[in-house]
Amino acid sequence: MPTEKKRKIIHVDMDAFFASVEQLDHPELRGKPIAVGGNSDRGVVAAASYEARKYGVRSAMSSKVAKRKCPNLIFVKHRFERYKEISAQIRSIFLEYTDLVEPLSLDEAYLDVTYAKKGQPSATLIAKEIRQRIFEETGLTASAGVSYNKFLAKVASDVNKPNGMFVVTPDKAQDFIDQLEIRKFFGIGKVTAKKLNDIGVCYGRDLKMIDRLELTRMFGKAGNYYYNICRGIDNREVQPSRERKSVGAENTFSQDLFLEDELKKELLVIAGKVWERADRSGVKAKTVTLKFKYADFEQHTRSKTIEPYINTKERFITESLKLMKSEGGFIKGIRLLGLTLSNFLHEQEGEIGVQLVIEF
Repeated sequence: MPTEKKRKIIHVDMDAFFASVEQLDHPELRGKPIAVGGNSDRGVVAAASYEARKYGVRSAMSSKVAKRKCPNLIFVKHRFERYKEISAQIRSIFLEYTDLVEPLSLDEAYLDVTYAKKGQPSATLIAKEIRQRIFEETGLTASAGVSYNKFLAKVASDVNKPNGMFVVTPDKAQDFIDQLEIRKFFGIGKVTAKKLNDIGVCYGRDLKMIDRLELTRMFGKAGNYYYNICRGIDNREVQPSRERKSVGAENTFSQDLFLEDELKKELLVIAGKVWERADRSGVKAKTVTLKFKYADFEQHTRSKTIEPYINTKERFITESLKLMKSEGGFIKGIRLLGLTLSNFLHEQEGEIGVQLVIEF
């Protein structure tokens, strides 16, 4: 049996987290279809309650489409500070059982409980206890997946959602993967799933029939990952801290913008937000990236790297404006602008870097 199968990994995923917090704090919203996000035609759904999901409302869906699918949908404004507060409470529960906690976002994390600090030696019983404690201490429900690697634990946490748990033991893993639909494979997106479906690959057992060379020819480095996971192989360790790769902000406008002065004004606001976040985090970035999306959703990015790094807010703004002007005038109305700072300076390059941990 491969060494990685000796690990005990739990993936915990809060159920409709943002929406559930709103229903927790506002009892009048319980049992009703709600969406966290903007209510304008240009707004985007950040999260949807399970009552709303029955109508086909999903996160990242435009508010306009969401309202069409669910005319009775109730929109509520996000409260990220509140979500962070509860996330910290949940994470403190995790840390009582293991120091090996890898947050993926505010509402999900991997836990390696191979050598748990407390509780039962069984990962299944630990997961059950953690879910119970989350409910008792926050009033929220969580789903969990338990297995011997991160891929299987992540996929398993979706099987019995919401408020459920699923365990994939080493002896049952291959059967589970063989019968798993390709679209449910973590790490295989919609485009790749369709490409595989088009050649007759619909389940894990079909993917296993393609050799490694063919997969790498079709998908590059990702092909190696696909080759391994359909065989239950995933040697990635749970990383208790995850280095942040970028700091950014963007804005979707209520009306398309055409004039350069209007775009410049909006870009300055976005740049101010990004620089404030970078300054608060203590990072020094080399690369600035401009993102813009036309009214027809065609999207582009432009980047520039500055040596040794972008040392002032004024320099950041100057380079951002240069990237915008390099387009020579936008050919269509702009519905979204965004800026990102990345390529952070590290200690080995002569500066003291700061490792950013994604908050849970």
